[in-house]
Amino acid sequence: MADTSASSSGGNCLERLKSYVKTQKGFILAAEILVSFIIIICYAASLYGGYSALAICEMIFAMVFFGIFMMDLDKQFQLVNWTWSDLFRAGIGAILYLITSLVCVIGGAGDSPRIAGGVFGLIAGLLFAYDTYTIFLQIKSTRQHTAASTDDRV
Repeated sequence: MADTSASSSGGNCLERLKSYVKTQKGFILAAEILVSFIIIICYAASLYGGYSALAICEMIFAMVFFGIFMMDLDKQFQLVNWTWSDLFRAGIGAILYLITSLVCVIGGAGDSPRIAGGVFGLIAGLLFAYDTYTIFLQIKSTRQHTAASTDDRV
């Protein structure tokens, strides 16, 4: 009996994963995780492995938010404003990826993995910037709906 319930809960988690990756936010977060992993591999093969710290942190943050949004924990734990937290995560990630990647591409002469990591970092910076933009549009649309006047005397 316990084996069938465990497999059905595991199947339920897998179904949630599959359905969440098909959403726009799920696809963006999955792409952020994948690109960050590629950057970690590139920087690990580089002569300067210290640049991989940013990719590791951003990948972990993206995985945490992916799990929170996939399991709908953002609706259960309302003490934290998850939308604003995600906006700050994506915005800071975009800025840091763009700065770090430009440093690696410009100063990476003779270190091909560092340049490749920088190019993927520029792609990640654009991806994180797009994520920031979509979150900003989401916040803007929810503020317009809640800021509407309910006074009938107008």
